[in-house]
Amino acid sequence: MLIRNKLMLRFTLVVLAIQVSFSAFIYYFNASTRAQRFEHRLGTSATLAGRLLIRPGKLETGQLGSLRRRDLLTLPEEQISIYGPGGALRYSSADNIDQGPNRARLGALQPGRLVSFRAEGRREAVGRAYDHDGARYAIFVSADDQVGWARQHQLGLLLLLGNVGALALTILAGWYFAGAALAPVARIGRQAGRISATNLGRRLSEGNGRDELAQLARTFNTMLAGLEQAFEAQRSFLAHASHELRTPLTTLTGTLETALAYDATLPDARESLAHSLDAARHLQGLTASLLALAKADGTLPPFSPVRLDECLGQALDFARAKYPGREFRLAFGALPTEAEADVFMLPGNAELLTTALLNLLDNAAKYSAGPVLAELAYEGPATLRVRVADAGPGLSPEELSHIYEPLYRAAGAMGRPGYGLGLPLTQRIVRRHEGRLELTSAVGQGTAATVWLPASPV
Repeated sequence: MLIRNKLMLRFTLVVLAIQVSFSAFIYYFNASTRAQRFEHRLGTSATLAGRLLIRPGKLETGQLGSLRRRDLLTLPEEQISIYGPGGALRYSSADNIDQGPNRARLGALQPGRLVSFRAEGRREAVGRAYDHDGARYAIFVSADDQVGWARQHQLGLLLLLGNVGALALTILAGWYFAGAALAPVARIGRQAGRISATNLGRRLSEGNGRDELAQLARTFNTMLAGLEQAFEAQRSFLAHASHELRTPLTTLTGTLETALAYDATLPDARESLAHSLDAARHLQGLTASLLALAKADGTLPPFSPVRLDECLGQALDFARAKYPGREFRLAFGALPTEAEADVFMLPGNAELLTTALLNLLDNAAKYSAGPVLAELAYEGPATLRVRVADAGPGLSPEELSHIYEPLYRAAGAMGRPGYGLGLPLTQRIVRRHEGRLELTSAVGQGTAATVWLPASPV
């Protein structure tokens, strides 16, 4: 069901429920008022009968004088019955009155109180006790409130017609207001439908900038900005990756073709094979780096408790083996003074964390002739910090702004081994562990890479 139809239906149901509840209240309030008013009239008629028949003693003598039976009847189809002491019927306004309901309530009558009950059909009746000269009489009066019931019927019909008319107007109003309320949503939908991968630079209109639809449009615009940035990064990555892969493939293919066409001796063939092997190894290393980058972006197995000091120690062993002439120093900074668990534990993936730390150590050793310092410490009660610093040539602010782009290489990296994937891979690994990576550098003063990771409670 369309949202417009849902809104219209819910609006109609809510308004209809309010109308019906209010109409029912009016109807039953009017019915209660009618019943009370008619009960009062019946009680007045009973009092009048007592004053005209019992007080003058006409019932005792059995002589009504100038009064006739129907002279006391002022209500439609009114019936009056009077019982004397001992429960004997002393007077009735008609001979065919059913006295069963009256006799059943003789014992319930109390002085000063009216007893109301329903007679046959729509006839309503009251009974009251009337004391005179020490004797107690019971007076019962019943009648049909024809005027009251007619007005009640007219009110019910009026309320029914009013509710039907109001329901029709409510449906029209609901349709109109639902359409007006959803018009900005439809506009956003049309604008979003015109956005595709080829024009991600377009943005949705934020309307008045204050309501929920403006917030929705801002959220979409933020998402579009992220998508645009991701698409640009993907295009740049594909362009660089195709270029980087094409170079060793071209070298490998050209060397093999040349060897096949011109190498006639074993030394020439061995030299061509050596060049081909170098190109194949370069291609293998680049492919492995690209796969590691894709793995960091993909689905990871559930994290398990990992010792960060062991990951750093393993990364240092790999770095020392790769750069035997380089000095690597390990230092420990501030640590918790009271800890029940291992202070270096954190949830993560040991293989990826070791790879990330090795990339930082490899970059520091690759571009620095001096010692490389690695420091492991706590920064705050629940944050582990690893800092890798070198004394290399450093990076300019322009180079720092591009350092996390895949396959980007700074000017000082030209001619050195590498693919420009280490720092992007490290950054993504750190982010997957809900951490943060930051590089600070100054030209001629070296570079420092700092990683913050959430530690397990100690």
